[in-house]
Amino acid sequence: MPKPLYVFDMDETLINADCAMIWNQFMVEKGIATQPDFIEQDQHLMKLYAEGKMDMEDYLQFSIAPLVNMPTEQVNALVEECVENHILNKQFAQSKTLIDQLSRDGIDMVIISASVTFLVEAVGRRLGISTALGIDLVERNDYYTAEIAGVPSYREGKVTRLKQWLDAQPKAYSEIHFYTDSINDLPLCEYADYAYLVNPCSQLAQQAAHRDWPVLKWD
Repeated sequence: MPKPLYVFDMDETLINADCAMIWNQFMVEKGIATQPDFIEQDQHLMKLYAEGKMDMEDYLQFSIAPLVNMPTEQVNALVEECVENHILNKQFAQSKTLIDQLSRDGIDMVIISASVTFLVEAVGRRLGISTALGIDLVERNDYYTAEIAGVPSYREGKVTRLKQWLDAQPKAYSEIHFYTDSINDLPLCEYADYAYLVNPCSQLAQQAAHRDWPVLKWD
């Protein structure tokens, strides 16, 4: 008998922070990102993201620039350090309880995020969710580039990526449950059978007012 699939946004949904912003701050602290106004630019771009106005290609050109001369193996090791020391302690208690319960019940889970894959996968592994979909980057000679490979998991692209993943699975699911905080995820909220809004932004909260979408207060 088919079981449900639980799908989660990552930033501000499972984690009480934006992991990409934490990673960018980490790069500054490590002396990897040396542009004087790097954090200010990051904050500006994330403000656009929160408003549903960010251009993902512009963001990647900015955020990947400090890494283009660093081998992927070194980048990935630094990501693991960042997740261990700066991200895991920001997990919502309620998300940990839910993930633990779903794991015990044998329910499949997927994280789908507009952050880059190398960050999403690292967080997912530590949270106990082995399937993590992020924005895939083109790699050349074991270096990351800012070029997007395939469809970016952003806005409507999250629906496309989830459909692609579902089509590749050997089994069907009875229903899809999706958790998010962001107006950027409205297309996936509408695609899912059940949507749950975790501390939603004001734009997404307005959508919940005339839909049957529970609003969850997590801390």
